[in-house]
Amino acid sequence: MSFSDKDGEILVKTARSVVTEYLKTGKRLVLLEDFKSKFSYNSGVFVTLNKAEDLRGCIGFPTPERKLYQSLVDAAIASATEDPRFPPVIYEELSDISFEITVLTPPEEISVENTLEYPTKIRVGRDGLIVRWEFGSGLLLPQVPVEYDWNEEEFLNHTCEKAGAPQDCWKRKSTKILKFEGIVFKETSPNGKVTRIQL
Repeated sequence: MSFSDKDGEILVKTARSVVTEYLKTGKRLVLLEDFKSKFSYNSGVFVTLNKAEDLRGCIGFPTPERKLYQSLVDAAIASATEDPRFPPVIYEELSDISFEITVLTPPEEISVENTLEYPTKIRVGRDGLIVRWEFGSGLLLPQVPVEYDWNEEEFLNHTCEKAGAPQDCWKRKSTKILKFEGIVFKETSPNGKVTRIQL
């Protein structure tokens, strides 16, 4: 999946425009046809909102079930208004919020003979993880373990926690571990310059 810096900038700015319009008028922004045709392939995507150094919302779609432009709009609005961890963003806050977009490669299940091999099959700074166990699933984006300085085993533990599972759930045969890669673009300041993040 090749993505130019310009592509990333367009996606981040569009996510901001979509949320701005929605919070101001309650309506969905009408996307330009050339934007839709450019991003009309299926891809997973997450939209993350940060206020100062704190998370303000993060919602997305891990699997490439829909066109990127559709998923981007839905994820942007949902991250601002539907993240259950936070009250909905209000329009007046937007000047304090920076937007971040992560475009995902399709998740692939990691196969191992022995579950203790999992840490050797993933790499912090490259991979994001999905843990699926009998009571649900959880996902952490590739930038998360980098921000918290976790090693591969800690990354697995915390993804299990995100799935509502015990930390060592990844050691169970019945648990499925999937990995994916993400291309990350973010505003360096609210409504500021968009840069590609090297993890």
